[in-house]
Amino acid sequence: MTDTKRRLNLNVGINTTGYLPHAWKYRTGSRHDINDPDYYRRLTELAHRGRFDAVFFSDHPALLTDPLSRPFHTLDPLILCSALAAQVPDIGFVATITSTYNSPYNLARRVQSLDIVSGGRLIVNVVSSFNPNVAANFGNAPLPPRSERYPRAIEFLDVAKKLWNSWDPDREGEVPPDRFWDASSAHTIDHDGTFFHVRGPLNVPRSPQGHPVIAQAGASEGGIELAARHGEIIYCNILSRPAGQAFGRKVKDKAIEIGRDPAGIRIVPGLVVILGESREEALRKHELFSGAGSEDGLLARFIRENGLDPDRFDPDAVLEAERFVPDQNRQWAVGMGLGLSELLTYERLTARQVIRRSEGHHRLLLGTPEEVADEIIDLWEDATVDGYTLQPPRAPDDIAEFVDKVVPILQDRGVYPRDYEGRTIRDRYRLPHPA
Repeated sequence: MTDTKRRLNLNVGINTTGYLPHAWKYRTGSRHDINDPDYYRRLTELAHRGRFDAVFFSDHPALLTDPLSRPFHTLDPLILCSALAAQVPDIGFVATITSTYNSPYNLARRVQSLDIVSGGRLIVNVVSSFNPNVAANFGNAPLPPRSERYPRAIEFLDVAKKLWNSWDPDREGEVPPDRFWDASSAHTIDHDGTFFHVRGPLNVPRSPQGHPVIAQAGASEGGIELAARHGEIIYCNILSRPAGQAFGRKVKDKAIEIGRDPAGIRIVPGLVVILGESREEALRKHELFSGAGSEDGLLARFIRENGLDPDRFDPDAVLEAERFVPDQNRQWAVGMGLGLSELLTYERLTARQVIRRSEGHHRLLLGTPEEVADEIIDLWEDATVDGYTLQPPRAPDDIAEFVDKVVPILQDRGVYPRDYEGRTIRDRYRLPHPA
């Protein structure tokens, strides 16, 4: 493969026991894995064997205490990624950090340091916190409203970008022999905004890729604005081709509107894969790993999660998209809740069909390795998506199965590399280097 040829990008989520909260019962390993750094090293080495571009850590600075599930976020992702980067070569790292409960200078310093230490392998996924339990861990003030959180996140990244670019040793002129450096290579940023007042400069220089790649997750109006202004890798839920194309147009049109080149944006939605020797076997595994136990159980969960009347519910009636549009003003995340309504906007589907199209809000692929590879390539081939973030139901089991059975098919079909290409994660995603 040449550097100029478009190719599929793949990240893989490696939070705790895997993506699905009830699948831990069917995984290999013990309950102590989730706090063991060696466990995450083994998962990262497995992802490296599959030539994944990056391992992805979502984060939520609050302990979820459902006794029937498992804690999904434990070790701080930035610290964990620092340790893993020293042990596993090549592969990139996606670390999720809240803009709601961080300061731009401190965040910019920490992530730029890791980007330098790792040789330009960091992607920072900047999110705005939506859980009141997170707010309670940072003081008595209530969670800021959505109308404040996203403008704050946009300004947060405005400041971080200025800081990342505030000291560039490459700008040094001729340094006299009695001087260690040319101090003019650094400059203050003197940011005076609505939420932040930061003088600068940062005491960490530009990294090998200019600054970490910026990922963003959100499809609400505020999320689209943040993605268009700052996002380079967009993590989202795309359940069909027309929905994915509409989402991509919305983000890129917004980028053009604010004067940004959309060529620097990659759409990399979540993907849940369940493999079987046959589709029937994959269906049964889906019922098991989801915790529903059967197709009837999946339908009962659908009724419960969407507030439907079980006495009037017909699993084979075509669903109306309008019924499933989430409230744009709700406190909890809106973007991930939009996937179902967007799917139903473009396709006439029943509940019995829908429960096999999405799991954990992400596109669900069920079938043999060949069938799954076909479906992965399908939306990538016409540029509906640029790649995927695989969210394995079980870790390590479903990562290993994907690496052993699906990755070789993608490589044989010429859409996925057999070895790592490029020096930085920005190179691998064919993203422009910041000026």
